[in-house]
Amino acid sequence: MILPKVRDPRLVTIRRGGTLTDADHQLLALWAATCAEHVLDLFESVRPDDPRPRQAIEHARAWVRGEVKMMQARAAGGHAMGAARDLQGAARHAAYAAGQAGAVAHVAEHDLGAAAYAIKAARAAAPDGHGVAAGRVECQWQRDQLPAAIRELVLDDQRLRNDICWSVFDS
Repeated sequence: MILPKVRDPRLVTIRRGGTLTDADHQLLALWAATCAEHVLDLFESVRPDDPRPRQAIEHARAWVRGEVKMMQARAAGGHAMGAARDLQGAARHAAYAAGQAGAVAHVAEHDLGAAAYAIKAARAAAPDGHGVAAGRVECQWQRDQLPAAIRELVLDDQRLRNDICWSVFDS
């Protein structure tokens, strides 16, 4: 479970009663897509003929550009998660990261799901005994990709939701 029981109004769009602007929602979606894409090869190396995770990432970006509706991006995210179901390890986590990225169009808080699953994928792909270190490297890489406009929001959200995100943001 990556969503909190009580929603943070900073991650709820203004039109739904929160304070998140459309511009920042779009930045969250792009960041989530970047995080998911960073580990996508861990899925594609196992299932090269399954386009669903890549399509979810593409739909997240297309939603930002106004080329697809929220429901299309969300559905693509669901299909990516379907691609993960019969897998294990890094490939499974990478597909879930892509699915979460697609779902950001629907609920901005899925951005941390994309990031957390990408970190889990990096951990799972690392040689024995190096998973935690690989996760730290991935987490720092993700933080380095954060646009300035949403950096503090995401870092604060990571602190607040770290426990429900498998503590992957400890570093």
